[in-house]
Amino acid sequence: MGRQKDILSTIEERLRIRNKLVRQALAECLGTLILVLFGCGSVAQTFLSRGSHGGFLTVNLAFGFAVTLGILIAGQVSGGHLNPAVTFAMCFLAREPWIKLPIYALAQTLGAFLGAGIVFGLYHDAIWDFDKTELTVGVNGTAGIFATYPSPHLNLVNGFFDQFIGTAALIVCVLAIVDPYNNPVPTGLEAFTVGFVVLVIGTSMGFNSGYAVNPARDFGPRLFTAIAGWGTKVFWTGHQWWWVPIVAPFLGAIAGVTVYQLMIGCHDEPSPPACEQETVKLSNVKHKERV
Repeated sequence: MGRQKDILSTIEERLRIRNKLVRQALAECLGTLILVLFGCGSVAQTFLSRGSHGGFLTVNLAFGFAVTLGILIAGQVSGGHLNPAVTFAMCFLAREPWIKLPIYALAQTLGAFLGAGIVFGLYHDAIWDFDKTELTVGVNGTAGIFATYPSPHLNLVNGFFDQFIGTAALIVCVLAIVDPYNNPVPTGLEAFTVGFVVLVIGTSMGFNSGYAVNPARDFGPRLFTAIAGWGTKVFWTGHQWWWVPIVAPFLGAIAGVTVYQLMIGCHDEPSPPACEQETVKLSNVKHKERV
Protein backbone atom coordinates (compact mmCIF):
# COMPACT_ATOMS: atom_id res chain seq x y z
CA MET A 1 0.00 0.00 0.00
CA GLY A 2 2.80 2.42 0.90
CA ARG A 3 4.58 1.84 -2.43
CA GLN A 4 1.31 2.29 -4.33
CA LYS A 5 0.68 5.61 -2.56
CA ASP A 6 4.21 6.76 -3.41
CA ILE A 7 3.67 5.92 -7.08
CA LEU A 8 0.32 7.74 -7.16
CA SER A 9 1.85 10.74 -5.40
CA THR A 10 4.65 10.85 -7.96
CA ILE A 11 2.20 10.68 -10.86
CA GLU A 12 0.04 13.41 -9.34
CA GLU A 13 3.08 15.59 -8.77
CA ARG A 14 4.16 15.23 -12.40
CA LEU A 15 0.64 15.97 -13.68
CA ARG A 16 0.04 18.95 -11.41
CA ILE A 17 -0.35 22.25 -13.27
CA ARG A 18 1.29 25.19 -11.52
CA ASN A 19 -0.31 27.98 -13.53
CA LYS A 20 -3.40 29.12 -11.63
CA LEU A 21 -5.22 30.51 -14.68
CA VAL A 22 -4.81 27.23 -16.56
CA ARG A 23 -6.19 25.31 -13.56
CA GLN A 24 -9.17 27.67 -13.45
CA ALA A 25 -9.77 27.23 -17.18
CA LEU A 26 -9.77 23.45 -16.81
CA ALA A 27 -12.29 23.73 -13.97
CA GLU A 28 -14.56 25.94 -16.10
CA CYS A 29 -14.27 23.46 -18.96
CA LEU A 30 -15.28 20.52 -16.79
CA GLY A 31 -18.07 22.41 -15.05
CA THR A 32 -19.60 23.50 -18.36
CA LEU A 33 -19.22 19.98 -19.73
CA ILE A 34 -21.31 18.70 -16.82
CA LEU A 35 -23.89 21.43 -17.43
CA VAL A 36 -24.34 20.42 -21.09
CA LEU A 37 -24.08 16.69 -20.43
CA PHE A 38 -26.97 16.62 -17.98
CA GLY A 39 -28.94 19.52 -19.46
CA CYS A 40 -28.84 18.50 -23.12
CA GLY A 41 -29.03 14.85 -22.06
CA SER A 42 -32.42 15.55 -20.50
CA VAL A 43 -33.55 17.27 -23.71
CA ALA A 44 -32.41 14.26 -25.75
CA GLN A 45 -34.23 11.81 -23.51
CA THR A 46 -37.46 13.82 -23.64
CA PHE A 47 -37.32 14.62 -27.36
CA LEU A 48 -36.25 11.22 -28.66
CA SER A 49 -38.78 9.35 -26.48
CA ARG A 50 -41.49 11.73 -27.77
CA GLY A 51 -42.31 12.75 -24.22
CA SER A 52 -42.59 9.30 -22.65
CA HIS A 53 -39.38 9.81 -20.63
CA GLY A 54 -39.63 13.43 -19.62
CA GLY A 55 -41.28 16.75 -20.27
CA PHE A 56 -40.87 20.52 -20.02
CA LEU A 57 -40.53 20.45 -16.23
CA THR A 58 -37.98 17.61 -16.14
CA VAL A 59 -35.79 19.42 -18.68
CA ASN A 60 -35.81 22.58 -16.57
CA LEU A 61 -35.10 20.62 -13.41
CA ALA A 62 -32.19 18.90 -15.15
CA PHE A 63 -30.67 22.20 -16.27
CA GLY A 64 -31.11 23.70 -12.81
CA PHE A 65 -29.44 20.78 -11.07
CA ALA A 66 -26.80 20.58 -13.82
CA VAL A 67 -25.81 24.18 -13.10
CA THR A 68 -25.67 23.37 -9.38
CA LEU A 69 -23.39 20.39 -9.97
CA GLY A 70 -21.20 22.32 -12.40
CA ILE A 71 -20.69 25.09 -9.84
CA LEU A 72 -19.97 22.56 -7.08
CA ILE A 73 -17.30 20.99 -9.30
CA ALA A 74 -15.61 24.19 -10.45
CA GLY A 75 -16.60 26.75 -7.82
CA GLN A 76 -13.69 26.49 -5.40
CA VAL A 77 -11.15 26.59 -8.24
CA SER A 78 -12.50 29.11 -10.73
CA GLY A 79 -15.65 30.60 -9.22
CA GLY A 80 -17.90 28.31 -11.25
CA HIS A 81 -19.03 30.87 -13.83
CA LEU A 82 -19.88 28.27 -16.54
CA ASN A 83 -21.10 31.16 -18.70
CA PRO A 84 -19.13 33.84 -20.59
CA ALA A 85 -21.88 36.36 -19.77
CA VAL A 86 -21.29 35.79 -16.04
CA THR A 87 -17.52 36.12 -16.51
CA PHE A 88 -18.09 39.31 -18.50
CA ALA A 89 -20.27 40.72 -15.71
CA MET A 90 -17.60 39.98 -13.09
CA CYS A 91 -14.92 41.61 -15.25
CA PHE A 92 -17.21 44.58 -15.89
CA LEU A 93 -17.54 45.02 -12.11
CA ALA A 94 -13.74 44.75 -11.75
CA ARG A 95 -14.11 41.65 -9.59
CA GLU A 96 -12.09 39.61 -12.08
CA PRO A 97 -9.22 40.66 -14.40
CA TRP A 98 -10.17 41.06 -18.07
CA ILE A 99 -7.60 38.44 -19.10
CA LYS A 100 -9.96 35.83 -17.69
CA LEU A 101 -12.76 36.65 -20.14
CA PRO A 102 -11.23 35.15 -23.32
CA ILE A 103 -9.60 32.28 -21.41
CA TYR A 104 -12.77 31.35 -19.52
CA ALA A 105 -14.98 31.81 -22.61
CA LEU A 106 -12.79 29.48 -24.64
CA ALA A 107 -12.69 26.88 -21.86
CA GLN A 108 -16.46 27.08 -21.34
CA THR A 109 -17.15 26.73 -25.07
CA LEU A 110 -14.80 23.76 -25.28
CA GLY A 111 -16.53 22.13 -22.31
CA ALA A 112 -19.94 22.66 -23.92
CA PHE A 113 -18.61 21.22 -27.20
CA LEU A 114 -17.29 18.11 -25.45
CA GLY A 115 -20.49 17.72 -23.42
CA ALA A 116 -22.51 17.77 -26.64
CA GLY A 117 -20.20 15.15 -28.10
CA ILE A 118 -20.83 12.84 -25.14
CA VAL A 119 -24.61 13.31 -25.43
CA PHE A 120 -24.40 12.57 -29.16
CA GLY A 121 -22.45 9.39 -28.49
CA LEU A 122 -24.86 8.36 -25.74
CA TYR A 123 -27.94 8.82 -27.95
CA HIS A 124 -26.37 8.15 -31.34
CA ASP A 125 -28.59 5.21 -32.30
CA ALA A 126 -31.74 6.89 -30.96
CA ILE A 127 -31.01 10.05 -32.97
CA TRP A 128 -30.62 8.12 -36.21
CA ASP A 129 -33.68 6.02 -35.43
CA PHE A 130 -35.65 9.23 -34.94
CA ASP A 131 -34.38 10.98 -38.09
CA LYS A 132 -34.12 7.80 -40.22
CA THR A 133 -32.12 9.07 -43.23
CA GLU A 134 -31.17 12.72 -42.63
CA LEU A 135 -30.33 14.67 -39.49
CA THR A 136 -32.88 17.46 -39.06
CA VAL A 137 -32.36 21.05 -37.96
CA GLY A 138 -34.66 23.51 -36.23
CA VAL A 139 -36.85 23.73 -33.17
CA ASN A 140 -38.49 20.40 -34.06
CA GLY A 141 -35.31 18.75 -35.37
CA THR A 142 -32.76 16.67 -33.53
CA ALA A 143 -30.27 19.56 -33.72
CA GLY A 144 -32.56 21.26 -31.21
CA ILE A 145 -31.37 18.74 -28.62
CA PHE A 146 -28.03 20.52 -28.51
CA ALA A 147 -28.58 24.21 -29.33
CA THR A 148 -31.50 26.61 -29.20
CA TYR A 149 -33.71 27.51 -32.15
CA PRO A 150 -36.56 30.06 -32.22
CA SER A 151 -40.16 28.90 -32.10
CA PRO A 152 -42.16 29.52 -35.31
CA HIS A 153 -43.93 32.54 -33.79
CA LEU A 154 -40.68 34.28 -32.80
CA ASN A 155 -38.91 36.94 -34.88
CA LEU A 156 -35.30 38.06 -34.37
CA VAL A 157 -36.17 41.25 -32.49
CA ASN A 158 -38.41 39.47 -29.97
CA GLY A 159 -35.88 36.64 -29.73
CA PHE A 160 -33.05 39.09 -29.03
CA PHE A 161 -35.15 40.72 -26.29
CA ASP A 162 -35.93 37.26 -24.88
CA GLN A 163 -32.23 36.40 -24.48
CA PHE A 164 -31.43 39.92 -23.27
CA ILE A 165 -34.02 39.86 -20.48
CA GLY A 166 -33.24 36.26 -19.48
CA THR A 167 -29.54 37.03 -19.04
CA ALA A 168 -30.19 40.32 -17.25
CA ALA A 169 -32.45 38.50 -14.78
CA LEU A 170 -29.79 35.83 -14.26
CA ILE A 171 -27.06 38.40 -13.56
CA VAL A 172 -29.25 40.38 -11.13
CA CYS A 173 -29.98 37.23 -9.15
CA VAL A 174 -26.34 36.05 -9.18
CA LEU A 175 -25.12 39.44 -7.95
CA ALA A 176 -27.68 39.37 -5.16
CA ILE A 177 -26.60 35.86 -4.16
CA VAL A 178 -22.91 36.82 -3.88
CA ASP A 179 -23.45 40.29 -2.39
CA PRO A 180 -22.08 40.13 1.19
CA TYR A 181 -23.93 43.33 2.19
CA ASN A 182 -27.36 42.32 0.95
CA ASN A 183 -28.73 38.98 2.12
CA PRO A 184 -25.86 36.58 1.47
CA VAL A 185 -26.66 32.92 0.97
CA PRO A 186 -25.08 30.69 3.65
CA THR A 187 -21.66 29.46 2.62
CA GLY A 188 -21.93 26.27 0.59
CA LEU A 189 -25.47 26.93 -0.65
CA GLU A 190 -24.58 29.39 -3.42
CA ALA A 191 -24.49 26.66 -6.06
CA PHE A 192 -27.94 25.38 -5.11
CA THR A 193 -29.38 28.89 -5.17
CA VAL A 194 -27.97 29.69 -8.63
CA GLY A 195 -29.35 26.37 -9.87
CA PHE A 196 -32.74 27.41 -8.49
CA VAL A 197 -32.46 30.70 -10.40
CA VAL A 198 -31.83 28.80 -13.65
CA LEU A 199 -34.84 26.59 -12.91
CA VAL A 200 -37.06 29.63 -12.37
CA ILE A 201 -35.83 31.28 -15.59
CA GLY A 202 -36.50 28.07 -17.50
CA THR A 203 -40.01 27.60 -16.18
CA SER A 204 -40.94 31.23 -16.88
CA MET A 205 -38.95 32.12 -20.02
CA GLY A 206 -38.41 28.82 -21.80
CA PHE A 207 -41.20 28.97 -24.37
CA ASN A 208 -39.76 31.29 -27.02
CA SER A 209 -36.35 29.80 -27.73
CA GLY A 210 -35.19 27.55 -24.92
CA TYR A 211 -33.51 30.22 -22.71
CA ALA A 212 -29.86 29.62 -23.62
CA VAL A 213 -28.76 32.85 -21.80
CA ASN A 214 -25.26 31.42 -22.17
CA PRO A 215 -23.11 31.92 -25.30
CA ALA A 216 -20.87 28.93 -24.55
CA ARG A 217 -23.73 26.54 -23.78
CA ASP A 218 -25.33 27.41 -27.15
CA PHE A 219 -22.38 27.93 -29.50
CA GLY A 220 -20.27 24.95 -28.36
CA PRO A 221 -23.01 22.36 -29.02
CA ARG A 222 -24.07 24.19 -32.21
CA LEU A 223 -20.53 23.97 -33.53
CA PHE A 224 -20.46 20.28 -32.64
CA THR A 225 -23.67 19.59 -34.57
CA ALA A 226 -22.24 21.40 -37.61
CA ILE A 227 -19.26 19.04 -37.54
CA ALA A 228 -21.15 15.87 -36.54
CA GLY A 229 -23.45 15.74 -39.57
CA TRP A 230 -26.13 18.41 -39.34
CA GLY A 231 -24.00 20.75 -41.46
CA THR A 232 -23.99 24.52 -41.81
CA LYS A 233 -27.79 24.61 -41.66
CA VAL A 234 -27.43 24.89 -37.88
CA PHE A 235 -26.16 28.45 -38.45
CA TRP A 236 -28.70 29.59 -41.03
CA THR A 237 -31.93 28.06 -39.74
CA GLY A 238 -34.37 30.42 -37.98
CA HIS A 239 -33.38 33.56 -39.92
CA GLN A 240 -29.72 33.04 -38.96
CA TRP A 241 -30.60 32.77 -35.29
CA TRP A 242 -27.19 31.49 -34.19
CA TRP A 243 -25.70 34.90 -33.31
CA VAL A 244 -28.57 35.96 -31.02
CA PRO A 245 -27.67 33.64 -28.07
CA ILE A 246 -24.10 34.94 -28.36
CA VAL A 247 -24.57 38.71 -28.58
CA ALA A 248 -27.75 39.26 -26.54
CA PRO A 249 -26.42 37.65 -23.29
CA PHE A 250 -23.42 40.00 -23.18
CA LEU A 251 -25.67 43.05 -23.53
CA GLY A 252 -28.06 41.51 -21.02
CA ALA A 253 -25.15 41.09 -18.61
CA ILE A 254 -24.39 44.82 -18.84
CA ALA A 255 -28.05 45.61 -18.21
CA GLY A 256 -28.19 43.23 -15.24
CA VAL A 257 -25.08 44.73 -13.65
CA THR A 258 -26.34 48.27 -14.22
CA VAL A 259 -29.78 47.59 -12.76
CA TYR A 260 -28.45 45.81 -9.68
CA GLN A 261 -25.77 48.38 -8.95
CA LEU A 262 -28.09 51.37 -9.43
CA MET A 263 -30.90 49.92 -7.36
CA ILE A 264 -29.04 47.86 -4.72
CA GLY A 265 -25.27 47.60 -4.99
CA CYS A 266 -24.34 51.30 -4.94
CA HIS A 267 -26.38 51.82 -1.81
CA ASP A 268 -24.93 48.96 0.24
CA GLU A 269 -23.71 49.95 3.68
CA PRO A 270 -20.85 47.73 4.87
CA SER A 271 -21.34 46.24 8.31
CA PRO A 272 -19.01 47.71 10.97
CA PRO A 273 -15.98 45.59 11.89
CA ALA A 274 -16.46 42.90 14.51
CA CYS A 275 -14.54 44.91 17.14
CA GLU A 276 -16.88 47.89 16.65
CA GLN A 277 -19.91 45.63 16.95
CA GLU A 278 -18.61 44.26 20.25
CA THR A 279 -18.00 47.82 21.51
CA VAL A 280 -21.58 48.78 20.64
CA LYS A 281 -22.92 45.69 22.42
CA LEU A 282 -20.89 46.43 25.55
CA SER A 283 -22.09 50.05 25.55
CA ASN A 284 -25.68 48.89 25.30
CA VAL A 285 -25.22 46.45 28.17
CA LYS A 286 -23.65 49.14 30.41
CA HIS A 287 -26.45 51.54 29.53
CA LYS A 288 -29.08 48.98 30.54
CA GLU A 289 -27.25 48.30 33.81
CA ARG A 290 -27.28 52.02 34.67
CA VAL A 291 -30.98 52.24 33.92
